[in-house]
Amino acid sequence: MANTIEYAKVFQKELDKQVIEGSTSGWMEENASQVIYNGGSEIKLPRMSLQGLGSYSRGDGYVSGAVTYAYETFSLTQDRGRRFRIDAIDVDESGFGLAAANVAAEFQRTQVIPEIDAYRYSKLAAAAGIRENYTPDKSTVMSSLLAQLGEVRDITGDEGDVVIVMSRPVYDKLMLSGEISYAVETSQFKQGDLEFSVKTINGVPVIPVPSARMKTAYTFKADGDGGFEAASDAKDINWLICPKSAPIAVSKTDNVKIITPEANQFADAWDIDYRKYHDLFIPDNKKAVIAVSVGA
Repeated sequence: MANTIEYAKVFQKELDKQVIEGSTSGWMEENASQVIYNGGSEIKLPRMSLQGLGSYSRGDGYVSGAVTYAYETFSLTQDRGRRFRIDAIDVDESGFGLAAANVAAEFQRTQVIPEIDAYRYSKLAAAAGIRENYTPDKSTVMSSLLAQLGEVRDITGDEGDVVIVMSRPVYDKLMLSGEISYAVETSQFKQGDLEFSVKTINGVPVIPVPSARMKTAYTFKADGDGGFEAASDAKDINWLICPKSAPIAVSKTDNVKIITPEANQFADAWDIDYRKYHDLFIPDNKKAVIAVSVGA
């Protein structure tokens, strides 16, 4: 059936867009604009190396320097998938496109996006060079947050975008803090083609995240019902403070395969094979400017 090819192309494009706009960590994918991806589990990331200034000599002129710009190949470690089966009796050819789109979109919203968020935040927390253990309290949460933000800004300076992602229960304590009024404003935050309102602390956007996605470690299940769960030794992440340029997040929907009832050898049904590759890369020179607060 020729239409299945067109369905697959549309699904693939729209599903990738949904992850960027629907996840709380979608802003991390802005740094993946230079990534080369040709399908499968491999990507190529650019790496640039520069040298610092030298002294200018009136006799010899400029000190020679070299620029190294090359692409390195990396593997996307998260290779996840699922097959969906829609019985031919439940939907005919004319209604398949809408039914399949609804199934895929709901699956991504309820299962895929939370898992991708959880993976990214746990990996970002593990890499953070600025760390503290803290039990959130509304009387101290503002001062603790500003102290860590100050540590980050001391390295990065006041220029450059910084993002705070915060566990929802901690965010609620922050909004109830007696110190909150002087520092909080509302501004627009852009993620993909989507723009939404967020609270800012001293001009830094604060993105609340469901607490189930803010743990230091997870188990990503291989079979059965699949999905993910917090590891037995996981701790709560109160918040992460991160320059927007630090994480390079990549998520790619591999070629969506659609098998028609006529071609299906195992059932009188439509089969949709969904496969998602994703990962998070953090350059070594960026880890020192990432801060994490973990539950004591």
